[in-house]
Amino acid sequence: MFNSLWYQNLTRPPFAPPNWIFAPVWTILYITIFVALFLYILKKTDDKKVNGYIFFSIQIILNLAWSPIFFLAQNIMAAFFVIILLDIFAVLTCKKFYSVSKISGLILLPYLFWIFFATYLNFGYLILN
Repeated sequence: MFNSLWYQNLTRPPFAPPNWIFAPVWTILYITIFVALFLYILKKTDDKKVNGYIFFSIQIILNLAWSPIFFLAQNIMAAFFVIILLDIFAVLTCKKFYSVSKISGLILLPYLFWIFFATYLNFGYLILN
């Protein structure tokens, strides 16, 4: 079970947004992530798209794995390694999507910026706690 007391007692890194912001931001980002995937799927091309599907699948699994590792397992270090891998595969996904469908790749940019910010926050929690 999520121990909110553990999280509330962590020293917050500078520029950490209020907790209420995460639910609406992630809702919007997940919508855009899957719109980008949908556009990628629909794009007719001679390019092989399999790497895009692989990169997308890996990054979405890493994305979904991060919260339980950070909040449930309370393992900030492991969460940091997961988010670094997420950063890498999200960049690969964005690049591959862009090479097939420019709009699909561009739609992923806010997600990329947000997870880079989340990486900073994760690192901050790691260092400060």
